[in-house]
Amino acid sequence: MGKGLVPPDSGDDDNIEPVDLKKALEERYLAYALSTIMHRALPDVRDGLKPVHRRIMHAMRLLRLSPDQGFAKCARIVGEVMGKFHPHGDQSIYDALVRLAQDFSVRYPLVDGQGNFGNIDGDNAAAMRYTEARMTGVATALLEGITEDAVDFRPTYNEEDEEPVVLPGAFPNLLANGSSGIAVGMATSIPPHNAAELCDAALHLIDHPDATVPELMHFVQGPDFPTGGIIVDDQASIREAYETGRGGFRVRSRWHQEDQGRGTWTIVVTEIPYGVQKARLIEKTAELLIARKLPLLDDVRDESAEDIRIVLVPKSRTVDPGLLMESLFKLTELESRIPLNMNVLSRGKVPNVLSLSGVLQEWLEHRKEVLVRRSRHRLGEIERRLEVLGGYLIAYLNLDEVIRIIREEDEPKQVMIARFSLTDVQAEAILNMRLRALRKLEEFEIRKEFDGLTEEKKQIEALLASDDRQWQTIKWEVGKVRDQFGPETAIGKRRTTFADAPDHDIEDIQQAMIEKEPVTVVVSEKGWLRAMKGHLTDHSQFTFKEGDGLKLAFPAQTTDKILVFTTGGKFYTIGADRLPGGRGHGEPIRIIVDMDNDQDIVTAFVHDPQRKLLLVSHDGNGFLVPEAEVVANTRKGKQVMNVKSPDEAQRCVPVSGDHVAIVGENRKMLVFPLSEIPEMTRGKGVRLQKYKDGGVLDIKTFDTGEGLTWQDSAGRVFTRGREELAEWIGARASAGRMVPKGFPRTGKFG
Repeated sequence: MGKGLVPPDSGDDDNIEPVDLKKALEERYLAYALSTIMHRALPDVRDGLKPVHRRIMHAMRLLRLSPDQGFAKCARIVGEVMGKFHPHGDQSIYDALVRLAQDFSVRYPLVDGQGNFGNIDGDNAAAMRYTEARMTGVATALLEGITEDAVDFRPTYNEEDEEPVVLPGAFPNLLANGSSGIAVGMATSIPPHNAAELCDAALHLIDHPDATVPELMHFVQGPDFPTGGIIVDDQASIREAYETGRGGFRVRSRWHQEDQGRGTWTIVVTEIPYGVQKARLIEKTAELLIARKLPLLDDVRDESAEDIRIVLVPKSRTVDPGLLMESLFKLTELESRIPLNMNVLSRGKVPNVLSLSGVLQEWLEHRKEVLVRRSRHRLGEIERRLEVLGGYLIAYLNLDEVIRIIREEDEPKQVMIARFSLTDVQAEAILNMRLRALRKLEEFEIRKEFDGLTEEKKQIEALLASDDRQWQTIKWEVGKVRDQFGPETAIGKRRTTFADAPDHDIEDIQQAMIEKEPVTVVVSEKGWLRAMKGHLTDHSQFTFKEGDGLKLAFPAQTTDKILVFTTGGKFYTIGADRLPGGRGHGEPIRIIVDMDNDQDIVTAFVHDPQRKLLLVSHDGNGFLVPEAEVVANTRKGKQVMNVKSPDEAQRCVPVSGDHVAIVGENRKMLVFPLSEIPEMTRGKGVRLQKYKDGGVLDIKTFDTGEGLTWQDSAGRVFTRGREELAEWIGARASAGRMVPKGFPRTGKFG
């Protein structure tokens, strides 16, 4: 630091130290981040628990709340956890405890709750003074061996007690129950899995340490949610998620069709995706129903009791149930994406994103370490007991002498040690022996115990000396857990199944989400669009802004797509349901789509993918295009006809028949076969008629068998057959001849 930053010495020595603010902030923020990552948000890969859960388990063990004991008030448990181990808010501890007891939140609950522990509708649990709890069998499996030096302990926050750094974890808790949390700069999200499948995969991994994720997926097919549901992802994406540790799963509700008699039916949803609150789901669906976003649905009812039962009533019996559900899956939480981000504390120290095999491998290594530590602990106990028993046996062999020494000597302990070569521990044990233990029978008991312990000691020493034996023991332990939570048990049966999402046409689904109503699409001269309700034939009723008037109007349905063709040769697609309503004058097209200012609307019509269109520019170029090819998916539209200024697109007519009649501004008409016009998806086209000056006025396709018709200004219809048109029939791109007698003055076919 520069000297100028040091405050002047006032002589009273306030101990003011100059600090570099940037450095101080970096250090303190890093300390906070690490604390959040290590001690709050990320689970330990070995026992799958965060510190608050671990402390709850430890406190419940100290309160002796095992599954075969009575319940204790949750307030008592929370008080113990907060006072001794977890100096944070009591509500956060209670929330964590409640979640561990909810069978819809946790696949294998660690807490057995008595009282109101909340429900799947999102209602809260009762206050902790009313509810009671004890541990479940899963919790006891996680704690198994904790008193046998299986894990390290560290001082608690006030250094008055000790708490475990990690639990022994005989149950594959991380993947079985999942975990989620947001730390600083990283998050974790692990869905629950089936414990029996995890155990099978772990057993395979013991035999084949180099097993790949696809091999392990023979056992672990995917997540197994407590709320069931159906996973609709393909195997490849599930495999990639498990290999990288990142991904997600699409989960759908389980539903079936229920016959109501007389041809009517309803859909009943019996399982909803994990983490979705049922009440909120029904609320959102009802909101969409009121907003008319679900035209196929008539009503939604919640008939749930203990089990979930959501009843969906269709608008009519003709509705396709598959389409109805697809529209609901798209808009509601009946389909949900559950993320996978296996970010865990690897070896309890380093945050790391692990694959499926990585997580199982670390759990097995932890189990091996626990086994070795418990075996060493037991070995120490046996050796201490054998030492004492050896002393007893010496005492029995020399019983009279021992009694004499105790009765007569001032320092019997030292004398006995010297006389019989005893250790201090043995001499102390003999002196503390009761007179009742001097029976003859007791000697046999001691010999039996001595032999039994000697045998056990040999076995443990053999176990500690052999890696293979250790893995065999772990296999036996994992096998025990697998049997306890096997598929034939009520809790172990797989709840989530797998299926491919049914193939429904995206178009059909989009249509299913729009209420079908008749409308009349109105386009003004200046490019204002609107949709009037109903099919209106009297166009004189329409009002326009001053200086504007009707360009065209045509009937449509709200489910239709409207195609707009502009002078720049572009097509725009607008859903009829997205057009502004009939009140007012509508909206300019430039607000709805990105249309250039120098372009105008040539025409607009209802999209029919079966048709072909004939596009013609002012200069007389044109080509055919299938209508399915001109649909634009974005606001920018789709360039189909290439025109360079001053030329512009002028006509777009649906194709029918086998011949084309074209009229120029010079009132010359040419008729030629339609087959001479090429079909393209984009381009300038070919010359249709030749002009000295001017351009195209009108064009029409027709069937020569029926003849060419036009209408004059008085409304009379003229028809000319093939013979009568003979002199106008020529080759494409020729000039043509003056129009026949009786042709309208406007030069249009009408």
